[in-house]
Amino acid sequence: MTTLLRFRSDTVLHPRDGALRLLSPVGAVAVRGVAPAVITTLRELTEAPAALAECAAKLSPAQAAQLRHIVARVGPLFTKYIHLDGRTLVTVDVTARGAHYEPSTVPVSATLRLSSFALLRSHEGTLVLECPLVRHRVRLVDPAAAALVAMLGAARTSAELTAELAGRLPATAVTTLLEHLLGAGFIEVGQPGTESVAFVSDSDPVLRQWDYHDLLVHSRARSGRFDQPFGGIFPYRGQIPPQPAVKPPPDGPRIALYRPSLEDVLARDPQLTTVIEGRASVRQYAPEPLTVEQLGEFLYRTARVRASFGPSELTPYEATTRPYPCGGAAYELELYLTVQRCADLAAGAYYYDPVGHRLVLLGAEPADRAAMLHTASVATGMQADPDVLITMTSRFQRLSWKYRAIAYSVSLKHAGVLYQTMYLVATAMGLAPCGLGSGNADLAARTFGLDYLRESSVGEFILGSRPMPAFDAAPVALPEGWQPVNDSQWGEVAQATLRAIRGAGR
Repeated sequence: MTTLLRFRSDTVLHPRDGALRLLSPVGAVAVRGVAPAVITTLRELTEAPAALAECAAKLSPAQAAQLRHIVARVGPLFTKYIHLDGRTLVTVDVTARGAHYEPSTVPVSATLRLSSFALLRSHEGTLVLECPLVRHRVRLVDPAAAALVAMLGAARTSAELTAELAGRLPATAVTTLLEHLLGAGFIEVGQPGTESVAFVSDSDPVLRQWDYHDLLVHSRARSGRFDQPFGGIFPYRGQIPPQPAVKPPPDGPRIALYRPSLEDVLARDPQLTTVIEGRASVRQYAPEPLTVEQLGEFLYRTARVRASFGPSELTPYEATTRPYPCGGAAYELELYLTVQRCADLAAGAYYYDPVGHRLVLLGAEPADRAAMLHTASVATGMQADPDVLITMTSRFQRLSWKYRAIAYSVSLKHAGVLYQTMYLVATAMGLAPCGLGSGNADLAARTFGLDYLRESSVGEFILGSRPMPAFDAAPVALPEGWQPVNDSQWGEVAQATLRAIRGAGR
């Protein structure tokens, strides 16, 4: 077994101003005083893998020492090739700056298993092994190496693996691969327990509270743990046209909505701090439902298109501005309403047209509408029977045309921003708002006639008429078990909120 080195394919060697600069997504190093023969050897390592000892043997002792020093310094810029008799079994790439590992000795009788956070997928024509806990990526070039990793899905000893792979890999190769996988952190050594062998990704109290998909998304939606293109880089510019800034409204009867005067709104709204401090999730409703006029004002103040602009050099697509902030002014979120109870508005499923400020009636099946409302009620622990359910969907490609690796994460951030905007407006209007923590994306796609991969639900919010509490001069009591930081201030602000809401006739 031999280990060969080759610079990553995305590494650039750039001699300039007496220094050799080595640049890649996982690091950048500048080295001065590099001998020409060493530079030549390094360039050869951009073209084909080679053993470091063989490269050093072609140089003088001083040059060989310099080569070894540079290789040690820029190690993350190299791909490791694990070879067996001229056959590449796996390659190992660093995916984060400064990452390094050494092969670890595998105890003879130890029970081994892949981390429960490990991921196998196809990447650039090869099966690769990745893990959000690991700062390396392993390409399983040889089918026998892929078979070894597959066997590690269940707990096994190295002796069992060697026996099962007999005829495909010699024992030394199995041991070497296990040492690299263990050293990098892809596999774990089991610890004997009272009933069974325990592995750290199953037993550690911190890791146990991470779901696999949550940790994977976290590691990929933030820079630092992977080496792929990231951020607002417009990866499909010139290849795929961007999605329009505003979705063409679907066919169906149109219902024009009330447009409030913002001057009147400013005159009657409570102060921002009063609204923030008085905000609460309300899951019970007054006997009289909210009106279609209130619904129109709510949507106008939270989600209408205020203006459109572009394309421009910095924003090479059409964009809009709306009452809530949005990355890249993409505004990929759409709103669909499932209405059960609203004065002067028939029960049904509607699309909100943010340009025309109107509702478009959709031909949703009554059973699907009922299922949407029931799912929302379940999300509140059956505390609410929603008057109006607002479903936020994301037109994913609207974001991914600009953002790489973070588009879904950004869309969830936008949903959160819209949640807060809805909470504050509903509180100021004296309505009953409540953001939900879950929803059924398949059901929403069927109800609203959506393509799950093009536009799918990412958030839900319920709205109704607020039951008006009796007002008196006494401070508002906190729910049982709550411990306010300052009773007096909280009570004063809550009372101010109630006065403001009642004073506005809500």
